[in-house]
Amino acid sequence: MKKDYSYFKSAVLERTGIDLSLYKERQMKRRLESLYKRHHFHSFRAFFHEGMLNDPVLLQAFLDKMTINVSEFYRNKSRWDFFEEVILAELKKKQQKLRFWSAACSSGEEAYTAAIIASKHRDLSDVSIVATDIDMEALKKAEAGFYQEPSVREVPKKEKQRAFEQEANGYRIQSRFKETVRFQKHNLLADPYPRGNDLIICRNILIYFTGPAKDQIISGFNDALRIGGFLFVGNTEQIFSPETYGLEHVGNFFYRKRKDL
Repeated sequence: MKKDYSYFKSAVLERTGIDLSLYKERQMKRRLESLYKRHHFHSFRAFFHEGMLNDPVLLQAFLDKMTINVSEFYRNKSRWDFFEEVILAELKKKQQKLRFWSAACSSGEEAYTAAIIASKHRDLSDVSIVATDIDMEALKKAEAGFYQEPSVREVPKKEKQRAFEQEANGYRIQSRFKETVRFQKHNLLADPYPRGNDLIICRNILIYFTGPAKDQIISGFNDALRIGGFLFVGNTEQIFSPETYGLEHVGNFFYRKRKDL
């Protein structure tokens, strides 16, 4: 069984560029094993050769399993309140265009949330947001900008009226916010990071990586931030000894790139 999964990891890396060895093995292996059994395969090798290589639906099912596409607008609203009241208040002092990167953005809710909040304090022409994910299907949904009620349930009523058009079975983000966010495919473990960011949002994905992979990603985030820029992580992703990465804790799962380095 161990050789079977090792073969699968090598095959997936060659086919997709995704290095499964950088994900926590027990957790990822269990998720993917349940996937191939559900589709009536008897091994990882068979799932790859007889399934993923021949059926785009199964390849997408694999991506869905490993990218954990769960998100919503204003997720953990108190964190976004802190972003608006403390982080954005500091960023507002900057005269140049604000540059945000929403990494592992899933279907776009957090990138659009950042745009909605920023628009209350700055013209959207002065805000640029890049949102990236490894999953093209999630990115297509993000670009469409259409969401059902569960995704927008935490959006304050005033902001929902200001930022969305209500349709028969959901809500569509207004075009001015769609124009502010640029979506593109990106592998956090293999592709170059966009530089000069004032804010990087990467929430609830680091917990799935091994320690070395997590170190690689956080160090990459530090390089991708301008001096004084901020990193926003998820509720279960507190960074211990942030100074190791050239960061300092500023509260509520936000970290600042230190100016003395």
